[in-house]
Amino acid sequence: MSFVLPDPFPPPWASEWEEDAEWGLAATLNLNGVKQTFRWIQPGTFLMGSPRDELGRYSDETQHKVTLSRGYWLADTACTQALWQAVMGDNPSRFKVYPANPVEQVSWNDVQTFFARLDALVPGLDAGLPSEAQWENACRAGTTTPFSFGENITSEQVNYDGNFPYAGGKKGLYRACTVPVKSLPPNPWGLYEMHGNVREWCADWFGNYPQGPQVDPSGPPEGVERVLRGGSWINDGQYCRAAARCRNEPGFRGNTIGFRLAPGQRPGPAGQEAARRADLQAQAERAGQAAGGDAGGREGKSKKG
Repeated sequence: MSFVLPDPFPPPWASEWEEDAEWGLAATLNLNGVKQTFRWIQPGTFLMGSPRDELGRYSDETQHKVTLSRGYWLADTACTQALWQAVMGDNPSRFKVYPANPVEQVSWNDVQTFFARLDALVPGLDAGLPSEAQWENACRAGTTTPFSFGENITSEQVNYDGNFPYAGGKKGLYRACTVPVKSLPPNPWGLYEMHGNVREWCADWFGNYPQGPQVDPSGPPEGVERVLRGGSWINDGQYCRAAARCRNEPGFRGNTIGFRLAPGQRPGPAGQEAARRADLQAQAERAGQAAGGDAGGREGKSKKG
């Protein structure tokens, strides 16, 4: 497939842009001195899910061919606490060590509120979450192994619980917290910490994969739980695999959960109305917490790992 340029390039929201010989196009958003770089991910076809002989796989990882017919922008890191604070004016995270640590303890609903406010500050950004297929494609970065780094990982590559390595690998460091973004090596497409550190919300409702090859899949039309991907600082190695799936209710917050921005993904009026409702719900929840204290729901592990 020939190289497909984004239209337009540079995008109107970018303050800086470049073409890297190794990683391709990049564009950077600068919001009052807080920067977020995005990588342009080419359209293409990949195998989503895991082969039957992959150690640690679950039955919901049925391998199937997926074609993404359009390129897309994706943040090269999880959203930082600094960027969240610049947009929302608060920092809900547990691990407030550095502003460059990923924001966590944000629900899927909270993230929709963040997007609505960010879009008001940066017209034309149309911020959203990647689909589950877009996320896995970017995580794999052209590889077919359990990890973009190969058949296994080390604690020098991934922030996970190194006491529980994957597939008989050597034990490593358990940091017991998040690390600043870009602390660890990027994958072959220049994306950082897609395995471990924090799980990342995706746009999709969680459900079984459809049968056969798919083109631009976006998940079930409705559901109860939203998709989470990537594993986190608290997880065993097997939960950080590229194919590993997780999910939770859209109102759930945990100190293992963050997200990664995808410009150009913002839905139309129906999605904007959903964001408005999510904003009102988040405000009501925060008001209740202020009156009666934190009601919990911030434990480290989300469903399935």
